[in-house]
Amino acid sequence: MTETILANATIVLPDDVIRGSLHLSDGVIAGIDTGTSVPAGALDCGGDLVMPGLIELHTDNLERHIQPRPKVDWPHAAAIIAHDAELSSVGITTVFDALRVGSVVSKSSNYGEYARALADEILGLRARGALRISHYLHLRAEVCSETLIAELEKFGPQDRIGILSLMDHTPGQRQFRDLTQLRNYVCGKHGLSEEQFEQHVAEQRALSARLGAVHEQAAADAARRYGAVLASHDDTTAEQVAVSARHGAHFAEFPTTVEAAEACHAQDIKVMMGAPNLIRGGSHSGNVAAKDLAERGLLDILSSDYVPSALLSAALMLADIWDSLPRAIATVTANPAEAAGLTDRGRIIPGARADLIRVARIDDAGAVRGAWVQGRRIG
Repeated sequence: MTETILANATIVLPDDVIRGSLHLSDGVIAGIDTGTSVPAGALDCGGDLVMPGLIELHTDNLERHIQPRPKVDWPHAAAIIAHDAELSSVGITTVFDALRVGSVVSKSSNYGEYARALADEILGLRARGALRISHYLHLRAEVCSETLIAELEKFGPQDRIGILSLMDHTPGQRQFRDLTQLRNYVCGKHGLSEEQFEQHVAEQRALSARLGAVHEQAAADAARRYGAVLASHDDTTAEQVAVSARHGAHFAEFPTTVEAAEACHAQDIKVMMGAPNLIRGGSHSGNVAAKDLAERGLLDILSSDYVPSALLSAALMLADIWDSLPRAIATVTANPAEAAGLTDRGRIIPGARADLIRVARIDDAGAVRGAWVQGRRIG
């Protein structure tokens, strides 16, 4: 049994902020006291914020470590360990590592299969105790692909798949319904000519027409088979949200319009937006701004997406927008925990898992001064 006391802290509770201390024992929160006293052996937090560890449901950060430059494949074990360390340093204590399933193999492309092998490496490092924080898998099921069903069959309930999201990157809809935005993205990333881009659009649309509906149903069925939460991705219209609801989606990743976000709330589907969108003041793809949804009361969960440090900073921004620190911190703790079906973490209450972070507020940002996972200090 290990015991730790975090004293003289500004503690973010589910519905309040108090000055007090937390008692951690055997991996859980054993008690909460008020006051500024610092018992012998306790850690004096000096008034810093103490809040639940951040919970990240969707991050592309591992990809950046595995391929730090185009055509550079970094050793995967080193990349996974570095990714894990980076997340822990910015206050993330639970992550759902996003891995794409569904590839295009009939033509020369870099859109090949990788998820099963990388999942084995992540789970293997976790089993060996090499990772600091709690890792689950998030399978991003690309319905506009050729191999989705075969790739899904390689996973099962034993693989810690917490989330399966329905992805559809068919040109001309959802995130890239504006083909100009798609052209800028694809041609900029892959160096396609105009003729090659037009061919890419035609091929992807034909593939979606042939297999899209079958793949969408197969992915929803796979989520149930794994015991994973189903999420939608880039819903744009109320009709698309209705389809997501029929499949049983629990939350919506990055709806692209106010219409879709309102439809999600009407269907009791939680809305997740990207923290970089909030910090930058808008979407890099030209879609709805996270701040607009926050001001309309339509934002429930934040994701760091492609900038891990954005999660904490964006939550602190929301606290200023809403004038409520508990409500804002819930978007990166309690709300994602609930959406992902994790009942043991995300709130500072007696008996909860002792995943916690100590944060110093510095202007519009937050500096993580300590992190604990199941009561064990990791940073």
